[in-house]
Amino acid sequence: MKKLLALALSAVLALSLAACGGTPASTPASTPASGATSEGGAAATSDMRVDVFYYDFSDVYISTVRAAMDEQLKAMGSEPNNWDAAGSQPTQTDQVNTAITAGSDLLIVNIVETATSAPAQDIVNAAQTAGIPVIFFNREVADNEVINSYDKCAFVGTNAPDAGHMQGEMIGNYLLANYDTVDLNGDGTISYVMFKGQEGNAEAEARTQYAVEDANKLLTEAGKPELSYYDASASTKYLVDTEGKWSAKAANDYMVALLGSYNEDNGNMVELIICNNDGMAEGAISALQNVGYNNGEGTTIIPVFGVDATDSAKALIKAGNMAGSIKQDAVGMASTINTLVKNVQDGAELMANTDQFVVDEGVAKIRVPYAMYDATSED
Repeated sequence: MKKLLALALSAVLALSLAACGGTPASTPASTPASGATSEGGAAATSDMRVDVFYYDFSDVYISTVRAAMDEQLKAMGSEPNNWDAAGSQPTQTDQVNTAITAGSDLLIVNIVETATSAPAQDIVNAAQTAGIPVIFFNREVADNEVINSYDKCAFVGTNAPDAGHMQGEMIGNYLLANYDTVDLNGDGTISYVMFKGQEGNAEAEARTQYAVEDANKLLTEAGKPELSYYDASASTKYLVDTEGKWSAKAANDYMVALLGSYNEDNGNMVELIICNNDGMAEGAISALQNVGYNNGEGTTIIPVFGVDATDSAKALIKAGNMAGSIKQDAVGMASTINTLVKNVQDGAELMANTDQFVVDEGVAKIRVPYAMYDATSED
């Protein structure tokens, strides 16, 4: 019956994809959709097939979540099938279609497209038709109606504004403690650049807004002027990764270009760098190091702030080459997701055993808390 349902679903989803301009999967069920990769295989010690769909394997934070997920799922007796959408929503939707046709028992989805809820709703509809639970994670499905449209659907992630508020507080306090050192040209104002991961992404929007707003609040309360964006003529006060990958390369390319005009010799050096994630922070630091900054003791340090507290960012912070980050708990994210996986495995309600978590009222959304990370923090 399940196979017949899956075949029927495949046809329905293919029509839906055609209407949306997507391309249905045409590869055999045993292989990933065209242009993607799949890791893992059939479950080794459990009859439950778990398929995990990642928006992009190249994302450093997502890689840490994937490693934790793999370890924990294997400990539960499930060998996960990992799918890489490589930043393409049509590819990911094809992958979901392929997995359902192959007999998936659980879909765990790190959705690619967050600017619109339509792709997430398509996946929910497909899962519901097949009677398969679906767990979205990390990249939020902002529309609660999508989650509420199916009783076997949930989201595990963070509360997006919290990272921005924490980053703003960290930045404001750092500047108040080091103002004259950071103010390289002595004009009394701190010049900054903001690297934004992706337009329309809830986390990127909140971090971009609140990091600056909250830092400015602390500064003005202490009698200091607000932060000044390095390019006064810019229509937007951030530089965005146009590929939506939150990549080190994007930030590095931007930073290399702007340092040609904005530097100490010209009296307009960027004095603060704020990044939506640690990957972009590392790219910015690399550009700074290439021109003599942030190379450790004895060199001028431009404070750089990120989000995620990845292992590589922690190392930079401990070495004094990066000012701080906001910890997004990859292991905690994975273990929270796997609480729901265990519920599915045991035949329980999807949101059973979640009393210890922070759950939104009226919708199955679990929030994993952030935490500040600086040189004084313990790993």
